[in-house]
Amino acid sequence: MKNAPVKAAGTVCRGAGGTVLRRLCAYGVLPLFIILLWAVLSSLGMVNSYLIPSLERIGAAALGLLETGELQRHAGISLARVWGGYGLSVGCALPLALVFHEIPLLRRLFHGVFEIIRAVPPLAMIPLLILWFGLGEASKLAVIVLASFFPVFLNAQGGFTSMDGRWLELSRSLELSFFRHLRSVLIPASLPQILTGLRLGFGYAWRALLGAELFASAAGLGYLITDSQAMARVDRVFVGIIAIGLLGLFFDTLLRLAVRRLEGGIPWP
Repeated sequence: MKNAPVKAAGTVCRGAGGTVLRRLCAYGVLPLFIILLWAVLSSLGMVNSYLIPSLERIGAAALGLLETGELQRHAGISLARVWGGYGLSVGCALPLALVFHEIPLLRRLFHGVFEIIRAVPPLAMIPLLILWFGLGEASKLAVIVLASFFPVFLNAQGGFTSMDGRWLELSRSLELSFFRHLRSVLIPASLPQILTGLRLGFGYAWRALLGAELFASAAGLGYLITDSQAMARVDRVFVGIIAIGLLGLFFDTLLRLAVRRLEGGIPWP
């Protein structure tokens, strides 16, 4: 009987480890299959080596870019841009959603304008933004803000407006101050949707930034791709695309972990 707690703990650990292993296997089966198929078709010469380089060529190109520091430099510039623009977007979207929730008249006044702006793809605004802000960082930050603002804003606004009315009644009955109501009632009740908007906003910001770098930039992962395409270095193009995908996956995973932690450990989808 003395060893029963130890055995139970071991069973739980094995169960948890097995669950994690099964999830990793499930997530990794398809990528592994694609890599193996790619390697087999390349070795048999069944694909055009110019359009789809072999894994060896792509690996050699990646090592070359890493050794010179070029890949790290472009990735660092892109990440600095996306986090700067995303932070600016979040800093504007969340307070504005709160203001619109508290002052419905403003929400009605700005609804039509916001819907028109939201319907315009951010990349379609690039020529105009370049005319306004030039080819510097301001135009790229503007693209990121336009892309990531509305997912954050709309989810936060939806969270505020869909809150259970009983919480509002309780807040009124307790005569809470505005800031106490905000901290103790409004934000906790709206947190799941706010977190969803933050995660979606970063995804939109990442894609929009790289699209902006394809058009008007002298550095960044988007520039690396277009510059490599101009030099007919398809292997470097693949390196840039893979780096974009891996970085996006990494930061999305961090946001998912943050969402799980803040929401109290909701299981992974």
